[in-house]
Formats: sequence, C-alpha cells, structure tokens
Amino acid sequence: MSCVALLGLRGPRLLGAAACPPRWGRRHSAGCEPPAGAAVRIGCASGFWGDTAAAVPQLLYGGKLDFLVFDYLSEITMSLLTAAKARSPVLGYTPDFVSSAMAPYIKDIHRKGVRVISNAGGINPLACAAALQEVAKKADVDLKIAVVAGDDLMSEKENLKGAGITDLESGRQFPESIHSMNVYLGARPISRALDLGADIVVTGRCVDSGIVLGPLIHSFGWNRDEFDLLAAGSLAGHLIECGAQCTGGIFTDWHAVPDWHNIGFPIVECSSEGEFILSKPPDTGGLISFGTVAEQLVYELGNPQRYLLPDVTCDFSEVSITEIPGFDGGAVKVHGAKGSPPSTFYKVNATYLDGFRATAVCPVGGPKAIQKGKRTAESILQRTRLIFSQLGYEDYSAVNIQVLGSEDTYGPHARRSIDGGPREAVIWLAVHHKQKEAVEIFSREIAPAGTGMAPGLTGIVGGRPRVSPVLKPFFFYYPKSNVQINLFLNGQHVETFEEDLTFTSDAVVPSDPPKISSELKDLPSGPHTYRLEDLAYTRSGDKGNSANIGVIARHPLYYPYLKKTLTAQALENYFLHLLEREKPEEQLVTRYELPGIHGLNFVLKNSLGGGGIASLRSDPQGKALGQMLLDFQIKNVPDLKSLIE
Repeated sequence: MSCVALLGLRGPRLLGAAACPPRWGRRHSAGCEPPAGAAVRIGCASGFWGDTAAAVPQLLYGGKLDFLVFDYLSEITMSLLTAAKARSPVLGYTPDFVSSAMAPYIKDIHRKGVRVISNAGGINPLACAAALQEVAKKADVDLKIAVVAGDDLMSEKENLKGAGITDLESGRQFPESIHSMNVYLGARPISRALDLGADIVVTGRCVDSGIVLGPLIHSFGWNRDEFDLLAAGSLAGHLIECGAQCTGGIFTDWHAVPDWHNIGFPIVECSSEGEFILSKPPDTGGLISFGTVAEQLVYELGNPQRYLLPDVTCDFSEVSITEIPGFDGGAVKVHGAKGSPPSTFYKVNATYLDGFRATAVCPVGGPKAIQKGKRTAESILQRTRLIFSQLGYEDYSAVNIQVLGSEDTYGPHARRSIDGGPREAVIWLAVHHKQKEAVEIFSREIAPAGTGMAPGLTGIVGGRPRVSPVLKPFFFYYPKSNVQINLFLNGQHVETFEEDLTFTSDAVVPSDPPKISSELKDLPSGPHTYRLEDLAYTRSGDKGNSANIGVIARHPLYYPYLKKTLTAQALENYFLHLLEREKPEEQLVTRYELPGIHGLNFVLKNSLGGGGIASLRSDPQGKALGQMLLDFQIKNVPDLKSLIE
C-alpha cells in the first residue's frame, strides 16, 4: 500500500464496549474482521500544561481522528501539582484539560466517536475524572471515563527510606523529606482500559509515549514480545507527545515555518505493521519535513540504542524519516525502530523539599545598562546579607546573577559589544535559602533598588518576587512486581491490572566505546570554515540535571565532518562554563550516534544548575543550548556546499 493511500485512510472506529474487542491488523478474533488495510489516526493536542487551546478544534474537526491524546506532565509539572494537592485534596490535576480542552467540545467528541487519552490526572487522577464526569453530566452526554491509578508510591515512603536506594544521576542517598513519588507507568493499563470500553482514559504519571502506544496496542493486538512493533508505536508517541514541536515549532530554521499563529498539531496514521506517517490537519500553519521531525526524534533523548520504556527497550539509532511529496504543509514516513525486552523495573520520579527560592526580573535602560544591572543585583545581595547577619540567618545556599542582554550564558563565547554595550538589559537575580523567612526578606528588598540604586530601573516583572518551595527531583528504579495498578470506570474500581513480566530482561548490555573509522581518518581537509548552523539542525532538552543536544546533518555528505569535529570532548570544552564537575576527571559529556538520520546526540551531565524548579538559571531546561551550539566553528574542511550542488 502506498504512503499516500495510507495517509488518506479513515481509521477504524473503536468507541464503546464492543461484543468482540477490536484487534485489527494481522490478527483478529473470529467474527471481528477489520476493514482491509485498516489504519489508526491519533492526534496530539497538548505537549505540556499550558499549551494552546487552539489545538483541540483543529484536530477534532479537521483531523479525522480515532484517538485524541493530551500530554501535560513533566518533572516540573509534577512538582507543581504536588504542591497544589498539598493545599487542597481536590487539586493535583491539570484543570485546563477539563475546562478548556474538554468542556467546550465534549458533545462533538462524543458525537464523532473520538476516544481521548490524557495524563492530565497528574497527582490526583480520580479527582480529574470526577470533574470530567460533571462536565459530561452538564452536557448531557453519556461517556465511560476510566482512570489508571497506582503510580503514586507515597504509601511506601517509610519502607523505602532504609532500602539503600540512591539517585540514578547523582548517587545521593534517599532523601528524608520526600514530597512525592510517582512511577512512570507503561501503555498496557491504558490499552486495557480501552478494552473495557472507556471513551476517555485519565492517567497519573506514565511515560509520555504511552498515551499513543496504548491505543495502538488496543487497536492492533500487539503482543508483549513483538518488540519492534512496540518500539515503533513508542516512537510515534515520542514524536507527537510534545505537540507542535514536530510540526515546525522551535525548529532551527524557524524563519521557514509559516503561520505560527495557526500552527498545525501532529497526527500519526499507524498501520498494524508498525509503519506510520506523520502529518497535520489541512489548512494549518507550521511545517512537517525531515528536519522538523528529526529534531523531535533527538529531543530529550539519552542513548538512542537503549531508550528504556516500561513496555519495550527501543533502538532509534537506525530510524529513517522520508518526506512524502505532494502534501500541503508536508508529511513524512517514519520506520526503522527496533525493540528488545524491557526490564523488570519501573523508573520512579520522586521530589523532596530543599528550601525556598525567589527570582527577581527587572528591566533596566540607559547607557551602560549591563554594568548598572550587575551592580544593582550585587548590591541587593550585599544588603540582604547584612540584614541576615543582623537577624541571625545563614547565608544563601545559592545565588545566580545574570544580566540578559550581556550574553552571560555564553560564557567565553559571548560577543562583547562596543560603546558600553546595549542600552537595554534585564536583571535576572535568583536566590535559594533553607529558610522561607530569609527569602521573604530578599523579596521585599527588590523594590527599594528603584529609588536607591541605579537609574533606569523601570520595574519588577510580575511584581514582588514570589517565594516558592524548591522541590528537587530524585530518580530511582522500583520493581514492577511491587506496583499495584488499579483501573476505575465511572468512579468504580473494576480491575486490578496485573503486569506480565514474562518477556522482560535485566541483562546488562555492554557499551562499546566509539571508534574512529577509517572514513573519518581519511577525510579530506581544506581552507574553509562553517558555522554549525550551515551544516546541521540542533535541538536540546532536559532530564533532571542533565541536558541533551541533538545535531542532525542537513545533508548526508556533511555527516562525516560533524562526527570528526563534534567529539564529546569538544562539546565539554564548549560548554565548560555551564557544567558542574562533582568528581575529578569525571566525564561530563557522552556522545551517541544516530546514523539513520545522520545525527549525533550529546548528553551533558550536571549542566542545568540542578534542573527544573531547583535551578536558579534563566534556562533551567537547557532549551537554548542547541541554539548556542549553532555558532560552533567547523574548521579546516573543503568546500562542503559544492559537494551537494
């Protein structure tokens, strides 16, 4: 079947509890013969908590969907939702899902028979489902709303304290002040909820890609040992889970992406054989191309050959992305994911309280704005430290001064302006302290700078800085056999889901050190120098206190030169000003290769100042690191542009 034919197919309808649950594709139950060549269409309307409300009507009315999925959760979001539930037991989920995404469209979702899966449940999925039931009742629609629960491990907190658990990244001991603990559940419980007839499935913490893999397992009956298929479904989820990030959002060539205001949200149309096409609704903005999708493939990626998920261990290193001509806005065919058995453990994201923080952001104008901004920030710290000493408080645990506009984050690569620098800048002053009262003093001492320090300080963005708790992440593994997953339907417990560990493996796979091939040793040299942006796309993301930067060659002929020049040591040297070395001789940058897309992936350990809410930096998630790398110089090479002309 051609790619164009696959893209144009209307997927099977899966609504409601069928007499014979659909398992379409290569296998099916007797009497449930699927349409020939049936494919499933899944659209993603949210990539994070706070994504645009424009995505739902676009996908619902123009996407011809079978499933509509929403991804809201990140480590930062879980910290925020944990704090919200601490204030009230009815909070702890993402209310936007109920009020903005579902309520205005719930009648049409029901009428069209589109089934919905979302991790909007956060810390409190049962409360989220109850709120949805009220919306459905008010709209007079009958919907079966399922909840996947069991990711919350807080009931095991005391048992885990003495179990010798250490953090996967830092090796630190299990914290005393645990605030939350949530397992990253897999796709099988979601699939089972759909089998039971759910129209809407609400989960707590699960792997982001699971909200796509779940409906694919349900639709096609993929078995637990069909690892290549499970890897393909996980890849489909990985590519669309961040919404518009694969349809032109944050693309290196941003200037080539039309109509940001109406950017199309992604749709994957998947076959039972694991191949899929990624597109977007007609008459929408954005762009789907090799570059936009390849960038998302490397987003928040570690080792592409060992991408660990609860349902499968994925190898994305040989994935290929092929543009399909003739589609408005673009479409690509994706295939080549490989899979192997998952482990017998779940990954757990815990958070623990570690003091308090506040950030002051203040514009400053006029000549020598950078110098005025730095002196103002330093003077505020001096004044508050004087007050601390008078009142008996300890010093700050950490501070961070940046003057946005001075290129502080570029370190030695900053471009120094002439004539005193820019006449506009922004002070970024963030502090961390063990005691809330000390941070409150800091917060009150920002405004006086407007009358007693530098001229040109125009205000405080957002008013007096808000004092908030610092919830740091702590990651560890936990046996799947110890996790009880419960399924609820319309508020009633209907089933305890049993995780089958038959097809799992905890075998340690040795990591071979990268080898310099003869291809690289024999590369011709030349007199030319290129900025990395001339030869490659980049994208960066975060996991805890580590960042990753993916680099994809714009043309296969550029790839050997990128491999030769962009070594792990070269990246470590380039970003040394942002890396925090905890041990002498510690290797802080690791490089991986993705030859399928002619790409490289770099993981930068201890690069985010703690990461997430714990970081005092203006870029706590490493979003700009890929952009910073675009100025890296590829030197002593031949005229590479002539190779492709």
